[in-house]
Amino acid sequence: MTDRPPESLETGEGDGPDGDANGVARKTLAQRVAASLRDMIVQDILPPGSRVRERTLAQQLEVSRTPMREALRILATERLVELLPNKGAIVADPSAGEVRELLSVLGVLEALAGEQAAANATDAELEEINALHYEMLASFKRRDRLTYFKLNQSIHRGIVAASHNEALKEIHAQVNARLYRVRYQSNLNNTKWHAAITEHDSILEALNDRNGPRLARIMCAHLGSTWSNVSDSIFRQENGA
Repeated sequence: MTDRPPESLETGEGDGPDGDANGVARKTLAQRVAASLRDMIVQDILPPGSRVRERTLAQQLEVSRTPMREALRILATERLVELLPNKGAIVADPSAGEVRELLSVLGVLEALAGEQAAANATDAELEEINALHYEMLASFKRRDRLTYFKLNQSIHRGIVAASHNEALKEIHAQVNARLYRVRYQSNLNNTKWHAAITEHDSILEALNDRNGPRLARIMCAHLGSTWSNVSDSIFRQENGA
């Protein structure tokens, strides 16, 4: 857990008939709780293999058990947590082999997304991705890793969305969700963090030049860098070091 005071996740009550608006409010709250739990998972406040203590977390986030359980179901669909019968939820702990396989698949998906985005992205989409890049650089200079990571993810999702390939977008979201913590952990090494910035500069240059083949190569190699950044720590965890 963390000693930081919890941020309130309260939301307004709905006023629709038959509880419909309340249902929407509960769904929104569950999504916000899920976002907070994701942040805890990527920062190892909830480390891999640990039990998720619903009551304690609900009190910390100032929510009831119902949105907490709904949030855990959201994370279970993303395979960030596992729901065990009569035991509750535990944080997923993928093996090194599983992580490597997922990264190799994600590399292919993002390479395809890059090639198609270079051809299909609108000028407005390019402007938005560039704006996100400059915001990410500001977070890098502030050493604000969590904000940097979220902006980094927004850039990758933006490129996938700019491919205008709905099937690709759906599959990418499923695979990327399972690697959420891994992609955050890959930026914790300061030297490699600088390298990631350089790679992103190249990604933006190729995208703005609409050079699909070059962008595809860079995107695939970028995911290869993620594996090299995290493989040692994952192997140490598996060996109990």
